[in-house]
Amino acid sequence: MLAMQQKLTNLFHAIISLPATAMGFALSVQISALSWLLSTQYHLDIHEIGLVWAAGPLAGIIGQVVIGLISDRVWFWGGRRRPFILVGGTLAALMLFLLPRIDAINDALGVGNLLVVAVAIALTLDLSINISFNPTRSIIADVTPDGNPRTKGYTWMQTISGFWGVMAYVIGASFGNFTLIAAGVVIVFLFSVVPTFFVTEPRDLEAKTAESGARRSTNWPQLWRIYVAHGFSWIGVQAMFVYIIAFIQQKLIPEGTAAADASAQSGQIIAIAFAVLNTVGFLLPAFVLEPIAERIGRVKTHLVSVGIMAAGYFTIAMTVSSPLALYALMAVVGIGWGAIVSLPFAIMSEQVDRGRMGFYMGIFNLSVVLPQLFVSLVLGRVIQDAPDKAIIFVICGATLAASSMLWLLVRDSGTARAAAGPTP
Repeated sequence: MLAMQQKLTNLFHAIISLPATAMGFALSVQISALSWLLSTQYHLDIHEIGLVWAAGPLAGIIGQVVIGLISDRVWFWGGRRRPFILVGGTLAALMLFLLPRIDAINDALGVGNLLVVAVAIALTLDLSINISFNPTRSIIADVTPDGNPRTKGYTWMQTISGFWGVMAYVIGASFGNFTLIAAGVVIVFLFSVVPTFFVTEPRDLEAKTAESGARRSTNWPQLWRIYVAHGFSWIGVQAMFVYIIAFIQQKLIPEGTAAADASAQSGQIIAIAFAVLNTVGFLLPAFVLEPIAERIGRVKTHLVSVGIMAAGYFTIAMTVSSPLALYALMAVVGIGWGAIVSLPFAIMSEQVDRGRMGFYMGIFNLSVVLPQLFVSLVLGRVIQDAPDKAIIFVICGATLAASSMLWLLVRDSGTARAAAGPTP
């Protein structure tokens, strides 16, 4: 074990964040480019785009739980999580390479149905991300003790991952989505593979649990409350990611704009909007949310952040008529986004048996993928049929407001644990 891991240095926190960063970057590329590609390059309808996005959550339902369960119990290639990070990262990089080549693949294979090929590639891409996402998050819990060190691990994860997410959208806005995809292939592969050789995983999680004095039993009542509250957050988040293209095309692209210009403008607006969102999302967790959480508790910090995000969504629906207004309000929305992708992992990880962290991370992922399925399979038709696409952000605001209220039912153990030390 390297000294930086023994001392839990900032450098170590940065390194263990890189595999999750790789998967986050792949997801950022998917968010920025997939709907844009399918709409402007392959001319799929909005509900067909929703069907393509549904492939990912379907993969996640099986992938995250199964991979989490397996990774708790196996050991090969020098690690428990490492093999799945290596395989998943390599496959994700390959699928990103194929993403802008859907039409060529369709022609080469003679499939004759672009939607089928798009779903196949999107499914494989998201399955690859899911193969790795669970282990990249679980490994942070494996190598950090409970309490504030665990919170630091996950807030640093979001800070590093969020920074590179911003870089993804900056690349897309500055050089176009095709350049972004090419950069994603390289970054996802390197960030997945290289860091795994600088982290020593504990061979026996049960022994490490006993040494730390951490809680052994799983608090299912608390877990269910966390799952439901987190699930409502993701309905609003995923609806924004998938369908914002429809809002932009109706509200922010002038009528009569040539198709090629409208395509370029909409792609740039999406890239800048998500760059703003992720800039706030990566700056807040380690530098703002973690210090606040130490003082008032993680749950309270989280529910307030999610409530602010809901207010931002409602304001977008009611007021936005220019790209600049959208960018300003995406900064407000980013407060909740920074919390959603960091604090719930720390909150959840202290409610479960540490020796089965991969399994419980997989179950936790259902509170993400089931809402994603709802967004893709149900909301797509609703949004397509709605004459005013501002309904997208009304739905987002309502679900985030519900999530904030539901977090009131979750008990916070982080602050007390940090003060009192490990539970005997």
